[in-house]
Amino acid sequence: MALKGPFVAAGLVAALLLGFGIAKTTAAKSAPAAPAPATTAIPSHSHGGAVIGDLGGFSLSAAGYTLVPSGPLVMPAAAQQQFAFKIMGPDGRPVTKYVVNHEKNLHFIAIRHDLSGFQHLHPAMAGDGTWSIPLTLPTPGIWRLYADFVTLDATGQQVALTLAVDATVAGSYAPVELSPPSRTVNADAFTVTLEGAPQVNATQPLSMRVFSNGSPVTDLERYLGAYGHLVVIRDGDLGYLHVHPEDQLVGGAVKFWLSAPSSGRYRMYFEFQKQGAVHRAEFTVDLA
Repeated sequence: MALKGPFVAAGLVAALLLGFGIAKTTAAKSAPAAPAPATTAIPSHSHGGAVIGDLGGFSLSAAGYTLVPSGPLVMPAAAQQQFAFKIMGPDGRPVTKYVVNHEKNLHFIAIRHDLSGFQHLHPAMAGDGTWSIPLTLPTPGIWRLYADFVTLDATGQQVALTLAVDATVAGSYAPVELSPPSRTVNADAFTVTLEGAPQVNATQPLSMRVFSNGSPVTDLERYLGAYGHLVVIRDGDLGYLHVHPEDQLVGGAVKFWLSAPSSGRYRMYFEFQKQGAVHRAEFTVDLA
């Protein structure tokens, strides 16, 4: 499905921003062969609770933390190569302690600037704090690469951040037009409907309902600890928000809570799992 602008604004908000699930802290390995000791579990949020906060993904540096790629940010089209980076902390050293959010220490999102080509990946971290992931950027253009994570500051408090950097894929670039707003979209063999109406500066429920051959699918499987994941990106500045739903299905639907601080066009990427396969529905939303 061709797209172009998601649902993310500076200040765009969503339910469950402070974490993504029941979070537990892990200490990274001091050496590649040594297992990382786990610390006490830290609850990061209540499913379904909406918190107004700032969007991330505008910069490679925020709150004293910096995303530092280990290689050039010019990549060939449609060719897999290893992408590696570190998250440097306020003390100038690589971060090696992260809070597990929905079964992962870090979520890595790649999206072209026209909001096409969405990828949700999970890099592996070495003992020295280097993250790496086999990455294929299929088409020419400028791509935004997001590192979405929660770490601990010097006082032990959770710090939720999304840092980002742009990568260039050389070649002839043909922007993909964003599909018009619609309440119903296809996701592989499924149909997904969007229920609810996001509003500016007002927290509102937003539900995704999945159908197969016209019948509701009420037995979705948990993917990364939740029945669905929603990445929202605002068209224009590519502001980013990763939202997680209420812990249980509500009337067979995956329910989120969202609050948008500004008008504009947004793109929503809703991921869900059925029979072990992850599917994605993409919606365009215009807010006046």
